[in-house]
Amino acid sequence: MKYESFSAEETAEIAFDFGKNAKAGDIFCLSGTLGAGKTVFAQGFARGAGYEGRVTSPTFTIMNEYENGRLPVYHFDLYRLEGECDLESIGYEEYFFSDGVSLIEWPERAEGVFPKNVYFVKINLDMSRGDAFREISIENFSD
Repeated sequence: MKYESFSAEETAEIAFDFGKNAKAGDIFCLSGTLGAGKTVFAQGFARGAGYEGRVTSPTFTIMNEYENGRLPVYHFDLYRLEGECDLESIGYEEYFFSDGVSLIEWPERAEGVFPKNVYFVKINLDMSRGDAFREISIENFSD
């Protein structure tokens, strides 16, 4: 599926719909350059999952938990990781295979740890269509 967004608000609304329909155990891998809108997507997604608090990038903490919604949202940022071993050291499996949904920014840092049934969200900037334009493609590869 491909979506076009002309503002951060539109990106958040696209993500809101996915958060509203997410199920426990879903994993969304968010790819895009710095400033592409991965955290904006995570904010809209968490809101769709029923979380009403503040959602920030977990760049320095690696993972933030957003609870008190319809289901927990585990928001990972792997940008600072050296590889899969670093992710293993924080016990990622207890989050990936739990009663919540995981959002992973910079998933290419640990591609080998994801199960087969994962949603890949790619956010691309296209400055020729405006500073705020994003093309968002979402694919699900399952068994």
